[in-house]
Amino acid sequence: MNVSLILIILLVGAFATFLAGDKLASKVALFFGLAAAGASIVLLNHYNLGENISFINQWITQPNISFALRADGLSMAMLLLTTVLTPIIIFSSFGNDYKNSKSFYALLLFMSFAMAGTFLASDGLLYYIFWELSLIPIYFIALIWGNGDVEERKKAVVKFFIYTLAGSLFMLVAFVYMYQKAGSLLLEDLYKLNLTANEQLWIFLAFFLAYAIKIPLIPFHTWQANVYQKAPTVGTMLLSGIMLKMGLYSVIRWQLPLAPLAAKEYMYIFIGLGITGVIYGSIVALKQKDLKKLLAYSSLAHVGLIAAGTYTLTLDGLRGAVLQMIAHGFVVVGLFYAAEIIFRRYETRAIAEMGGIRTQSPKFTSMFMILVLASVALPTTFNFIGEFTVLYSLSQINIWFAILGGTTIILGAYYMLKMFQHAMLGETNSKAFTDVTVNEGITLVLIIGVLFFFGMYPKPITDLITPSLEEILTQINRIN
Repeated sequence: MNVSLILIILLVGAFATFLAGDKLASKVALFFGLAAAGASIVLLNHYNLGENISFINQWITQPNISFALRADGLSMAMLLLTTVLTPIIIFSSFGNDYKNSKSFYALLLFMSFAMAGTFLASDGLLYYIFWELSLIPIYFIALIWGNGDVEERKKAVVKFFIYTLAGSLFMLVAFVYMYQKAGSLLLEDLYKLNLTANEQLWIFLAFFLAYAIKIPLIPFHTWQANVYQKAPTVGTMLLSGIMLKMGLYSVIRWQLPLAPLAAKEYMYIFIGLGITGVIYGSIVALKQKDLKKLLAYSSLAHVGLIAAGTYTLTLDGLRGAVLQMIAHGFVVVGLFYAAEIIFRRYETRAIAEMGGIRTQSPKFTSMFMILVLASVALPTTFNFIGEFTVLYSLSQINIWFAILGGTTIILGAYYMLKMFQHAMLGETNSKAFTDVTVNEGITLVLIIGVLFFFGMYPKPITDLITPSLEEILTQINRIN
């Protein structure tokens, strides 16, 4: 039993969902999503028992390419994030009607397959293929099932597609160059390369372009808010909850160990870019009148802090970044889902047109409040663990980085609580707001449960990821 099982389940599930027809598509997709999550947990148990669940097989002889899937603590954590969030996202969509739903849910599972493959691949070409494959389904999901003006949506989605594809081509060029040096694209072979400082700089920058666009980091973020707004909520959840983590994960897995000299030389610049994103995202979020756009810029601020943590090149920085990636995945999915619940009843995302929901739906108000507090890193929530660890790592580099990075908590608390006040409190709205359905309640409770459980007991995740991160740090520090 190895991790290829997960990819098989998700790929077969995508085809089965398409063949099931529109009536059964959502249920078939949920079944395969739950099967992948269950298989991931079983594989995690095998991994914890010391069994080898990686998979490697020669794929192409000329050039020398392997179908290599690596299962270590880091990749297993990201795989679990993907396979646990996928059925939650599918289940959250049951309150919506989608035309041609068999294609919609098939694309959703195919995207999950590609993202899981990206987290597992340990051959450069295989990794690149999965990286690009994940872009195709979200392009169609956002384009066909998105909201707002059709022409504006097309512009936003095409910009995202071209922007991301163009950035990835630089990464492909870097892989081609390294293949000429190593004769292989296996991660362990690439790690053995003795590249000059100049070579490492160009490789570092090539990877940075691909990852900075995907995450996104300032100034490569211009596609994000519009796509998050125009995509259907399920698409926004996939983008913010899982897909942007591909970039952050790849910084740790690929960029830093392959070009450690450049990472150390220009550390301050890239930490600075991350913190600039924190401040910029927070300030722009303050001015937003559309709930989805506010959450998009809030996400930009949070991922800027995560990126800053990765570039500290410290164990605390890397560990805090991974913890925050997982925490952010759950909380941002929960927040976008809460925005969708409001939209189902009020048919608006304008914060000014909301208000007075508390008196009509105290249950939903309470759950939404918990998600808001989790997003601003309230102690006992999962986000607090990740943000505190990242800020501590930044203080080890320079105390001012920690102070500036901490603005994500201060400004975040301000704009999120202000949004909550305008959206949920005040006089009863003239529009009726029915209480949450059973399906909606289950989805929100599951997400809140994860945030509280790991907020109070993060040890299972820290124990899982720390050995892998220590190995990566050893690789980064191999050249002093």
